[in-house]
Amino acid sequence: MANDSQLRASEIKDVLLNEIERYEDELQAEEIGEVLEVKDGIARIYGLTKAMASEMLEITSSETGDTVTALALNLEEDNIGAVIMGEWTRLHEGDQVRRTGRVLDIPVGAGYLGRVVDSLGAPQDGHGPIDGIEGSRQIDIVAPGIVKRQPVGEPMQTGIKAIDSMIPIGRGQRELIIGDRGTGKTAVAVDAIINQKETDVICIYCAIGQRAGKVRAVVETLREHGAMDYTIVVTANASDPAPMQYIAPYAATALAEHFMWQGKHTLVVYDDLSKQAQAYRQLSLVLRRPPGREAYPGDVFYLHSRLLERASKLSDEQGGGSLTALPIIETQGGDVSAYIPTNVISITDGQIFLEPDLFNSGVRPAVNVGISVSRVGGSAQIKAMKKVAGRLRLDLAQYRELEAFAQFGSDLDAATQRQLARGARTVEMLKQPQYQPMAVENQVAVIYAVTNGYLDDVNVGHVRQWELGFHQDMAAKHQHILDGIREGGQLTDELTEQLVAAIESFNESFAAEHEAVGASA
Repeated sequence: MANDSQLRASEIKDVLLNEIERYEDELQAEEIGEVLEVKDGIARIYGLTKAMASEMLEITSSETGDTVTALALNLEEDNIGAVIMGEWTRLHEGDQVRRTGRVLDIPVGAGYLGRVVDSLGAPQDGHGPIDGIEGSRQIDIVAPGIVKRQPVGEPMQTGIKAIDSMIPIGRGQRELIIGDRGTGKTAVAVDAIINQKETDVICIYCAIGQRAGKVRAVVETLREHGAMDYTIVVTANASDPAPMQYIAPYAATALAEHFMWQGKHTLVVYDDLSKQAQAYRQLSLVLRRPPGREAYPGDVFYLHSRLLERASKLSDEQGGGSLTALPIIETQGGDVSAYIPTNVISITDGQIFLEPDLFNSGVRPAVNVGISVSRVGGSAQIKAMKKVAGRLRLDLAQYRELEAFAQFGSDLDAATQRQLARGARTVEMLKQPQYQPMAVENQVAVIYAVTNGYLDDVNVGHVRQWELGFHQDMAAKHQHILDGIREGGQLTDELTEQLVAAIESFNESFAAEHEAVGASA
């Protein structure tokens, strides 16, 4: 009996020792904080002394038991100021907070193409969960350095004549679209996305602080034109919390960078950054950061510079991918000297300025060529476009000046009248219906015609009709000329001769047709 009891004691000892060892292996220290106060989407948190800047925190609601993600923004001496990424009204003082050890990130992958998601990558289109997730990327990272880049030298065609000819955009460029409310800023960006249909460019449309109805209309437009197949829509609506609007453009950029580092070309539209700056101002004021000009915090410049600097054309060693950024800024009463517009103008590589007066007078897209500029896109134009569009900008600027002068002058010489007449036809030719982007070879052909005086005898009211008929004629009879321009990228002497012959032939038939119509009338 004694031996049996001794045996049992030794077995018990072994079991206890094993259990103790296993318990020690599983022992894990965890830092748990608590909410001091919650207001306006901001939580003050005590007890997380080792939290990192921009770390994701999990707040557990004592009321519902649900966890809500928060982002650590202010690391103060005795507490953390965190912005809450979700429903904050059910959080209370004393709720537990845990660290995740992760800086804010978003899932990425080809499965996002064709989907509408929020700032955290959660689907918003009712089509179920995202398939084809290939990993995750931090939403706010340091932009690629000098060594990893190469100069912009490849065109990003928008399909808009006025832009591709005079304010060209290259892959990897940051081109600002700026103008008052209701001047067609979103329309220009959507046209640029639609125009990528036959290319290898992946597009991301990021809607910040927009009406849900407007975002839905954009999505439907893209779907109608078959553009959703290669587009991701990231949306933080006007009704969404300020933190979601603040991080939306960074999330969109992270999605684009996933493809860029695979050697692909991407285009990101931020619609618009004015709303993001306002959301950031709201957060900063609630976090009690010192306000500066127009109540914006001191780092509002850095807010946009660290975002837009991520637009780049990677070197061939890095895969040669690109991220082209089209940020949109809304001005008030045409004031481009306001704080946010001047900040973003200084960061970008040029701006497309849309003017209300032009828009209201029927010139659409309402691009003011005088103030608009592209600082690097000229090197990204195809040679054929560079050749034909060289005079276009100057002719248009001269026409604007003469037009103002002609209003006061009664007796104008023949040369001035000719210039005014050609300018009026140029303006008419540059008009373009919404959601009808034009291939670059067609743009070259029609710009050549107008700048070389082949439309001087066409009535101004018939220019749009002439252009439509000319494109149809070229497609039916002279497709080889267009193919030659597109494939070679140049307007050679041979192609120029063929183009002139095609224009003159069409002019004869157009004039005859209109004479017949006039005679019958």
